[in-house]
Amino acid sequence: MHITTTHDKADVASEAPPPVQRLPVIAPVRVRSFSLAVLALLAVLYTLHWASAVFVPVLLGVMLSHALAPLVDRLERLRLPRALAAALLLMSLVGGFGWTAYTLSDDASALLQSLPAATEKVRAAMAARRPDSHGALAQVQKAATQLEQAAAAGGPPTTNSRGATRVVIERPRFNLQDYLWTGTLGLLAGVGQALVVVFVAFFLLASGNHFRRKLVQIAGPTFAKRRLTVQTLDEIGAQVQRYLLVQVITSAAVGLSIWLAFLAVGLEHAAVWGATAFVLDFIPYVGATVLAGGASLVSFVQFGTVDMVLLVAGIALGVHTLSGNLLMPWLSSRSSRMNAVTVFIGVLAFGWLWGLCGLLLGVPILASVKAVCARVDELKPIGELMGT
Repeated sequence: MHITTTHDKADVASEAPPPVQRLPVIAPVRVRSFSLAVLALLAVLYTLHWASAVFVPVLLGVMLSHALAPLVDRLERLRLPRALAAALLLMSLVGGFGWTAYTLSDDASALLQSLPAATEKVRAAMAARRPDSHGALAQVQKAATQLEQAAAAGGPPTTNSRGATRVVIERPRFNLQDYLWTGTLGLLAGVGQALVVVFVAFFLLASGNHFRRKLVQIAGPTFAKRRLTVQTLDEIGAQVQRYLLVQVITSAAVGLSIWLAFLAVGLEHAAVWGATAFVLDFIPYVGATVLAGGASLVSFVQFGTVDMVLLVAGIALGVHTLSGNLLMPWLSSRSSRMNAVTVFIGVLAFGWLWGLCGLLLGVPILASVKAVCARVDELKPIGELMGT
């Protein structure tokens, strides 16, 4: 019979395995990949900003070609050559804009000439509303000025430092030749970019589905990749066409409403303001603010009352609010809508990147990105965040 002693129990306890230590689980952080992605993003942004003279006209031409593609397709079905149909359509569009600008040129010139007088009148009105000379602040300033004069009179005479020379800086005289040269260069640059936009749109419209077939062939040898590419291209084209169609309809409604409303209240050059409202409606948020501010300034010069200023500003902001919150959602489909935060941030980003043209291109580019994200499984969460 074996008797277990206390010494044997101590030996067994000493032979037990030590407790297992739990080590913290460290998730690997791909710092190198993240850094490369940030550097690549910065490089892309710098390239887009540096080469804006190339990217902006090309993107405007692509957007214009998407907008006019259905009309060219209809003319092609009528046995008209595609290149001729594209040329006729673009010439009609350019001629229509030119005729409108020529018709409104006199009113626009008169409106621009009235802006300096408007600025002076606003400045005089603000000066008249300042506190009078009997206010407490004015008395304190007057007393401080008298104390400074007394201290200067009782102090020692001031002498110029030895070797000091008084320098008078004169402003350069206005050189009309330099001003005209700079303005001519800017006008020629604008006309050149407009021609690039027209030619890019013409070549894309005349080529038809040539580049589309090339992109499908580049997508890959498998049928699934080619089908995904075709669906993505169809979605991008449909999104851009739908957005431009809705935007043109709403902008025309806004321009017509502004023209009739300003004509009813008696504001001068109402037709110019209607055309301006049509153009500015393509720029979300910023366009309505610019229109309301400019119209308010001119109405203050013409009427001279705050009530008319508030009425004109209220008309401009009210028409834009109704078109943006009622007409635009009613005409656009559910799949093409984007939330206000995405649109606002996108407009700010592209406006910082490309200026005024970036404000015009911001929403169509976001619509194209949303269409791509809706077709790619890995990017569907981004498309969901961009949608309403």
